[in-house]
Amino acid sequence: MEYIQITKDNLDNEHICCAISNNKDVQVSSKKAWLADRFDEGLVFLKSVERGKCFIEYIPAENAWNPIDAPGYMYIDCLWVSGSLKGHGYSSDLLNECIKDSKEKGKKGLCILAAAKKKPFLSDPKFLTAKGFKVCDEADNGIQLWYLPFDNGAEAPVFKECAKHPHLGEMGYVLYYTNQCPFNAKYVPVVEKTAVENGIPFKAIKIGSRQEAQNAPTPITTYALFHDGEYVTNEQMNDKRFLKLAKG
Repeated sequence: MEYIQITKDNLDNEHICCAISNNKDVQVSSKKAWLADRFDEGLVFLKSVERGKCFIEYIPAENAWNPIDAPGYMYIDCLWVSGSLKGHGYSSDLLNECIKDSKEKGKKGLCILAAAKKKPFLSDPKFLTAKGFKVCDEADNGIQLWYLPFDNGAEAPVFKECAKHPHLGEMGYVLYYTNQCPFNAKYVPVVEKTAVENGIPFKAIKIGSRQEAQNAPTPITTYALFHDGEYVTNEQMNDKRFLKLAKG
């Protein structure tokens, strides 16, 4: 498998999502705009040259859009291989490239979000365990911070205090999200409209800066849905799924 790194120079011409190829689609344009602003902060987006969901996205932890304290580490935003590309070792290829690059950049190790039991859009804990990752912190909602130190003496990363106890003082549904996930540009407005049409209390809070993300009340910032103050899910909602959830 060949891989290509997305940069400012080729961002406009490369597809970043196999399901959406049109750059004029709001999902693609929002994600590409988010990526463009992160490259100067050290973000790396490495993808398969073959069309499909096969990529890794990582950034120095100091610049991660998550409330973590991990100086000197590289944070993996997403490692994703799906469809017909699964089962060929591509996840290992991508992770190995990240490890190699991070070591060359003098990093202490890698860190990534997961959970004890596989959750949607989070890395598989079985895969992480097989690759030598260990849990270094866990929030009250079961979201875990995993790490792979390059030196056994490296201090382990931790969640910031604001993320360890995900809870809000607001009633109704509250969604925190960013443009890091391209699908938010399409589906957050869909859920907002559905909530209004059905009289469901709902508020969407778009995290628009690294500073806001690093002080968010949730370890997951790409998509974190709360209800009556309690964390519910990081799974993307469409109109039907949201109505099913809201109506119990």
